[in-house]
Amino acid sequence: MTEPDVAGGGLELEPGPIRAHWFLPTSGDGREVIGWVHSGTATDDPRAVGRPPDLDYLADVARAAERVGFEAVLTPTGTWCEDAWVTTAALTQVTRRLKFIVAFRPDSVSPTLAAQMAATYQRMSGGRLMVNVVTGGDDQEQRRFGDWLDHDRRYARTAEFLSVLRGAWSPEPYDLDGEHYRVAGATVGRAPEPQPEIFLGGASVAAAAVSARHADVHLAWGEPPAQLTEQLDRVREQEREQAAAGTNPRRRVRFGVRFHVISRDTAAEAWREADRLLAGMDEAAIGVAQKKFRDSVSVGQQRMAALHGGRTDRLEVYPNVWAGFGLLRRHAGTALVGSHEQVADRIEEYHRLGVEHFILSGQPHLEEAYHVGEGVLPLLRRRGLLAPLQ
Repeated sequence: MTEPDVAGGGLELEPGPIRAHWFLPTSGDGREVIGWVHSGTATDDPRAVGRPPDLDYLADVARAAERVGFEAVLTPTGTWCEDAWVTTAALTQVTRRLKFIVAFRPDSVSPTLAAQMAATYQRMSGGRLMVNVVTGGDDQEQRRFGDWLDHDRRYARTAEFLSVLRGAWSPEPYDLDGEHYRVAGATVGRAPEPQPEIFLGGASVAAAAVSARHADVHLAWGEPPAQLTEQLDRVREQEREQAAAGTNPRRRVRFGVRFHVISRDTAAEAWREADRLLAGMDEAAIGVAQKKFRDSVSVGQQRMAALHGGRTDRLEVYPNVWAGFGLLRRHAGTALVGSHEQVADRIEEYHRLGVEHFILSGQPHLEEAYHVGEGVLPLLRRRGLLAPLQ
């Protein structure tokens, strides 16, 4: 078996300009933190009651993100989200430039079919697709879709999935006789142009190895710089080891980070909003959510929970980095909070660590897109840090 040729570069490249993305709330939206626990009772249904995720509202968010200068929007995957492929395909018809980072899980679709879907999407959208391959996290969610693999075997499957995905996009039909997939002559007939960038997340050693070999962008949740650097260095070390072994001589993974954001004209206004969100959280619900998060098999989720340990009195875990979202909300649990200038400063600091892609969000996503797009992005642009839109 021959691995498909994958475009890459040297391992010592400096980070490119900042690429700013927003989030599409396909499980609903509102003015409070949308958690996975309601009224003190455990549930994995996080749907908001304020603004249902109908096509009209999601189109408002997408058009706002496009209008204020975001490059793309991330669309999540899961039981309680609208399907990302279908939703974003519809939204390509009401936007002109905006790209869509479509999240999906390898347990739910074959890699050859995913390659074909992506190729069609690229042609129909005019090249506006990026993909976020979500290996897994919550066992209950995984088993709902028939996935009973443990953590590390899920990442082993993802590695094979991405080999087939890229192989099907390559000039020659691709064969693989692996542990999880067996394909002969995988191809899409007509390769996508350009090939969608592949985002892959995970804070574990297994995730780092797969990202170094297969991803274009390794995506992390927002942690204080020292802790995030440990994760990025783990991926870089995997790159070096694979290059030295000759198993991955040309890969060059880039880095992205996922933050919520509360950005206002003054820091006092921003922190008042953070305090308002915190005041709306039920203490019993926080306790139930934190137990669920601590018991998660996801290393990233465990790290999010460890930032505050369920306490509400030490939520600023680094200047302008607030862990309050993670009291109730699973996955990304931190927010950049402050004046527009302070938020821009923190983004610039993370960029110096090597982060290029910033996927931001806020409650509610429509209004917060304007706060960030009109307050923060112009500052980054004036500093010469923001990538020009294509």
